[in-house]
Amino acid sequence: MRIGIVSPYSLTSPGGVQTQVLGLGRALGRLGHRVRILGPCDGAPPEPGVTPLGASIPTFANGSVAPIAPDLACTLRTIRALRDEEFDVIHIHEPICPGPCQTALFLRNAPIVGTWHAAGGSKAYLTPGVHWLASRMNVRVAVSKEASDMASDALGGDYEVTFNGIEIESFDNSSAKHTSGPTIAYLGRHEPRKGLEVLLQSVVSMPEKVTLWVMSDGPQTEELRSRYGSDERVKWLGAVSDEEKISRLKGADVFCVPSLRGESFGIVLLEGMASGTPVVASDLPGYRNVAKGGDEAYLVAPGDVQTLSSGLRRVLEDKQLASQLSQAGLSRAAEFSMARLAEIYVELYQRAIEIELKDPERGGWREELSRMIGHLR
Repeated sequence: MRIGIVSPYSLTSPGGVQTQVLGLGRALGRLGHRVRILGPCDGAPPEPGVTPLGASIPTFANGSVAPIAPDLACTLRTIRALRDEEFDVIHIHEPICPGPCQTALFLRNAPIVGTWHAAGGSKAYLTPGVHWLASRMNVRVAVSKEASDMASDALGGDYEVTFNGIEIESFDNSSAKHTSGPTIAYLGRHEPRKGLEVLLQSVVSMPEKVTLWVMSDGPQTEELRSRYGSDERVKWLGAVSDEEKISRLKGADVFCVPSLRGESFGIVLLEGMASGTPVVASDLPGYRNVAKGGDEAYLVAPGDVQTLSSGLRRVLEDKQLASQLSQAGLSRAAEFSMARLAEIYVELYQRAIEIELKDPERGGWREELSRMIGHLR
C-alpha cells in the first residue's frame, strides 16, 4: 500500500506522538509498504521519507506546550502533498488537532484511519465542526481505554483500542553507559505535569553517592535549575540523541517516571523496561496500561515526595527486587513491539479501504448533513 501518515506535531521536536509516527513509518516500510510521513518540521526533516509542512507554533494544550502548525501556509502545503502523493490510505494521529490533521480530514481524498493518543480532555473538542470532521474517518483507533473514553465522550463513535509501540531492536543493539555509583535516570519534558520537581525534591534527601541524570528540557528548565542547580548529584544533560538516551537508560540503576496527570499510555515506561532497567513510576491509570500486573514497575502515589524517595531507595538497595522488576519489564516490553503494531495497522488500513469501496461517501456527508438540516428545522 501507499500509506500517508500525518503528524500534528513538529517531527523535529521530541515527543511521544512523534516517536510513534516515525517508528510506525519505519516498521511499515520493513513490511514492504511505501510510506510518506507528513508533519511540521522546525528545520531539516529528521529522516528520509518525511515531507515537511512548515515550522510549528508552540501552543498551550493539555498542560503542555504543543508544537503545532495551524497556519495557512501549512494548510496549503498539506493539501498539495496529499494531492501529489495519491495515497491508498491516510493515517492521522490526533485527528482533531488543528493544522495538517484537520486539513487532511477536510480534504479526505483517500480512506482515513485516525488514532487518538491523549487523555484527560482537550479544548480542541470545543471547536465548531469537529464532530463533522471526526465523522469523515473510516476507522477510529485509540492507544488506550483512557484515550478511547475521552474521544468517545466528546465525539461519540466506536474506537479500536490498540497500543503504542516500541522498537525493541534499538534497545537490543545499544550498549549501556557505565556508571560508578547508584544512578537514577529521568526522561521527559520539563513541565509541571511531568513531575520533575517532585523527583528533584526526592533526591534532596537521598545519599550523596546517588546521581540523577536529567535528560531533555522544557519550559521549566531554567526555573528548576535555579532552584536545584547547586546539587552536584543532579546532572543536567539537556536534549540527547536517541542513541545516548538508550545508552543512559540501559546504564542507570533506576528509571524514574514521576508524572502527575494527563498520561494516556506509558510508552516512556516501556522504554525503561526495554532497557532492562527497573522502573519507578507514578501510579496513574495510563501507566497501568503497561504495568498491568504490578510486577513490571514499582508504582507510587503521584506527587508524594516521601513515597517517591522511599520507592527509589528500595529499588536501589534491594537487588533482588530490582532484578525481578527488570526481568518482568523486559517480558512486558516485548509484547508492545512496533513490528506487531505495524501488522495490526495494516489490517485496519485494509478495513478502511474496504469500507470506502462499499460506500465512497462514508465519512459523514449524508448523516451529518441530515442532522444539521434537522437542527435548522
